[in-house]
Amino acid sequence: MSAPGVALAPERAAALAVSGAGAAWLALLRDLTLAFRRRGQLVQPLAFFAIVTLLFPLAVSPELTRLREMAPGVLWTAALLASLLALEFLFRDDAYDGTLEQYALSGQSLTALMFAKSAAHWLLTGLPLALMAPLAALSLGAPAAAVAGIVASVAVGSVALSLIGSIGAALTLGMKRSGALLSLLTLPLSLPVLIFGARATQLAIAGEAYLAPLELLGALAVLGVTLAPLAAAAAVRISLE
Repeated sequence: MSAPGVALAPERAAALAVSGAGAAWLALLRDLTLAFRRRGQLVQPLAFFAIVTLLFPLAVSPELTRLREMAPGVLWTAALLASLLALEFLFRDDAYDGTLEQYALSGQSLTALMFAKSAAHWLLTGLPLALMAPLAALSLGAPAAAVAGIVASVAVGSVALSLIGSIGAALTLGMKRSGALLSLLTLPLSLPVLIFGARATQLAIAGEAYLAPLELLGALAVLGVTLAPLAAAAAVRISLE
């Protein structure tokens, strides 16, 4: 009788792994569905990014040479702040309606569920920002040849921003009016992403090789994928106790 039990153990382990991945997938689909029902929250970061980048020439100078030099800093500062706007809603509504508590009690991996929520944030904010960034860069005098580099850098960098932001959102989960504290926690951690992303964008605009800073952005994104869901899950558990 023991042999069949031993034979079934790997199958049960595989079934649990599939169910955990399935729970994360369902959590991702749920967040995407709810986001499209609240289109105001969905559009707000994108509108902020567009307004900042398009109005910046009016505040400085319409001269393309000057705008082209400042374009990397403008794009990445606007992208970072736009990403922060959506972070406040990452866990807040789920904490109010008890969804996070159900996640913690479900028996599924809370780390995987936190990763799914971070992935939803990136799909709803980071990816649209990456697609909008070339249009904003062209309005700031960037050449068309730089579009590929700009999209790649913002897409990879925004992955790291979403994961870093998930830690700050989880740490400030139990606090009222946590927006200012969330910014204070997240902005210092996001500085390496801002530096490497602006450098990659600057090299792409100048027509030079931008692979080195892009690889550093990728390394930050991989580090975030490895550590951020664990830290966010631990912070959520503490806030629920």
